[in-house]
Amino acid sequence: MGQITSLFVYKVIDQAHHGQDKRELLESIGIDPDAPVDPRMMVADTDYYAFFERVARSHPSGTQLPLRTGASMRCADYGAFGLAWKSALTLRGSFSRAERYARVLSSVSTYQVREKDEGVYMELHRDGDRSNAGLRLSNEATMASIVAISEEVSSGTFQAEAVFFKHDAPKTPRVHEDHFGCAVHFGADRDALLVSRQMLETPNKLGDPGIVKFFDTHLDKELSRFEAGPSFERRVRNQIAQLLSQGTPRVSEVASCLAISGRTLQRRLSERGYSFTTLVDNSRRELAERLLRDTAYPLAEVAFLTGFSEQSAFTRAFKRWAGQTPRSYRLAVHAAADD
Repeated sequence: MGQITSLFVYKVIDQAHHGQDKRELLESIGIDPDAPVDPRMMVADTDYYAFFERVARSHPSGTQLPLRTGASMRCADYGAFGLAWKSALTLRGSFSRAERYARVLSSVSTYQVREKDEGVYMELHRDGDRSNAGLRLSNEATMASIVAISEEVSSGTFQAEAVFFKHDAPKTPRVHEDHFGCAVHFGADRDALLVSRQMLETPNKLGDPGIVKFFDTHLDKELSRFEAGPSFERRVRNQIAQLLSQGTPRVSEVASCLAISGRTLQRRLSERGYSFTTLVDNSRRELAERLLRDTAYPLAEVAFLTGFSEQSAFTRAFKRWAGQTPRSYRLAVHAAADD
């Protein structure tokens, strides 16, 4: 049995607007109605699909419910996943992060970014019988949510080229075309959003002011404090730190930001006695220590900002670096500051 974040349950209820008791709906799927909304709390996928189908069936405009539910999503709703999405440099970076971080929202869904002649497909992979109405509704809501958070973060006007669903068309498919503003293909061989390459390269707004302030105001100075070597290494390490929230940077990515080739970057580092891998590891540690020391970001978000797809992997790496867990390090630093 798979699991899906309870966040989506709340969103479905919020968009239903037809008089059903919210407490009763939450209790029907095993959620404490008095508990705060927490994206980390999961529900069984089969329960969620049945819940979604039940609510949509009793709704006067059930066909529109998954589209409105998806459209209501914002990056802030997703917690660490949303932070990873909006702190990418471009939409391509956001889409790539979805491939890495989707597991924090669901154990039954993954994403894959595929390059084709006609553009780039953001594919949703979710196993299950397409005759299951709840699963179909969930897939439609997911596609609508991808569009919503893309519109939120992109500095341009986001527009998909086409949308594809494996399931058959509803009685009124025009509703979907009007919502997405493009052709919607049902009975397709994939569940996917087709986006132009130009659209994916559009810069993001970097809408999280805390992240912007941290990187723009403090990071360069902090990393320089650790650095006693040549300025070239400082530039490389600073650039690595800027890219870490998109995952482990590649040599080619860092070199491109420095306007040199990957081969030149590696050669110049080697001449100074450094390796790119070592600089990435050092930059990760320094950035992690800085975030733990000077911000209140949850550990999951610190893990994402330092390039880890899972908090457990970050914890293991930090214990290797510092001989203690991230939580212990943060507590010790704050205790020392209070003395």
